[in-house]
Amino acid sequence: MNAPQPPQKQEHQPGREDKMRPLPDYEPRFPGAGKLKGKVAIITGGDSGIGRATAVAMAREGASIVITYLEEHKDADETLRAVEEEGAKGVKIAGDIGDEAFCGQVVERAMEDFGRIDILVNNAAEQHEVKEPLEIPATQLERTFRTNVFGMFYITKAALPHMKEGAAIVNTTSITAYRGHKTLIDYASTKGAIVAFTRSLSQALVEKGIRVNAVAPGPIWTPLIPASFDAEKTAKHGESAPMQRPGQPNEVAPCFVFLASDEASYMTGQVLHPNGGTVVNS
Repeated sequence: MNAPQPPQKQEHQPGREDKMRPLPDYEPRFPGAGKLKGKVAIITGGDSGIGRATAVAMAREGASIVITYLEEHKDADETLRAVEEEGAKGVKIAGDIGDEAFCGQVVERAMEDFGRIDILVNNAAEQHEVKEPLEIPATQLERTFRTNVFGMFYITKAALPHMKEGAAIVNTTSITAYRGHKTLIDYASTKGAIVAFTRSLSQALVEKGIRVNAVAPGPIWTPLIPASFDAEKTAKHGESAPMQRPGQPNEVAPCFVFLASDEASYMTGQVLHPNGGTVVNS
């Protein structure tokens, strides 16, 4: 069992991985097998946390990587370093995923640099804890949906014209979509919307041979945790899971690799649940 993390708090969303103690485990645990050789992946929110672990894992499997991030330049540089250490090519693009024009620029850059898009990982998200439902401000509600849901629509719409048969889209939802969360009502609502988006889009694209699936992590040790909760709650993150610990990003990234690869060729519209043992209705 992992040692508990010490109390800590970050004041800026979506958080900085380089400021976390202990640092999350993002490096892949096993050698690559060329599952994604020659493919190009766009990963939103790829600078840290699950996004970073997924970028490095896909790089190890042979993919070229395009990551987007808001403004965490140091974290993005570290992700790119790790991607290139795997022998893969990487590109980083800073901007707001909730801006439709930016999403178009990301896709244009991917096509300019690599000439193709085979994998889209919709991972970028933000969350803000509010203890009373009536205290959720309209600006926060709109912002959370713009980042977590609108951005997913925008970049998917921009990427789809360039995605061919055999391509894959993998969306990050959350255990909160299934269990709810009394202090993250707007965030949990966006994650429920992502489940519906995944299932609906999978049906719309099945005849084109493009698969759409999702991953619903439980309590994972990422920068979003100290950036969202107070120091005391951060120190207890993951204790409520049956495994009584937070998961590490490299325990979630293999789900994304699997769903993006041809190993999951008979899966679409599905959700995987790396959540430490909590049983949910999928």
